[in-house]
Amino acid sequence: MFTGIIEELGLVTAWEQNGDAARLTVRAPLAASDAHHGDSIAISGVCLTVIDQGDDWFTADVMAESIAASTVGRLTPGDRVNVERAAAVSSRLGGHIVQGHVDGFTTIISTTDGSAWRVVRLALPAELAALVTRKGSIAVDGISLTVSAVSDAEELDQWFEVSLIPETLEATTLGAKQAGDAVNLETDILARHVQRLLAVERAVEHAHEGVRA
Repeated sequence: MFTGIIEELGLVTAWEQNGDAARLTVRAPLAASDAHHGDSIAISGVCLTVIDQGDDWFTADVMAESIAASTVGRLTPGDRVNVERAAAVSSRLGGHIVQGHVDGFTTIISTTDGSAWRVVRLALPAELAALVTRKGSIAVDGISLTVSAVSDAEELDQWFEVSLIPETLEATTLGAKQAGDAVNLETDILARHVQRLLAVERAVEHAHEGVRA
């Protein structure tokens, strides 16, 4: 479990493909300082498990599902990534509950700079549209953000916006992202559960209607 508060920018030092899986090595001194075999660390929003570590680096296995569903499979040595260690039970929940189980990835449509912030508009996949609402929480590349605007439900091409403060621009990879770049998305777990509950309820109602008929 994570909070979406990025602790440091890591540097990818190795990507070793092995069939449909891979091993990723990241230099991240803070995360490596107390990392142990089996620990969970989020890399740009994707929860990975530590299998080896040194003084300032760690290595994690990346399964085929993570490669297919996220931007992790596009990483190459020299890339910067957002790094967050799993939250401790005593941690303050500064962001929101983030699982590290991304829904998928999307692309940045545009960026607009203000006097001290940046508004980023991102494409919203149709299957996630019902899970994103204005003032709701979303994780973009593992960063806990608040949705500042979202497209009308009737619009053909769905989108949402987040507003980034200077700290987010400086301390995360989003500061260097531009239109066309891909980022990972994880919707709010509470919204996912509500959607599932409603779907099951509808299915049960339809089943009962069929029996009565």
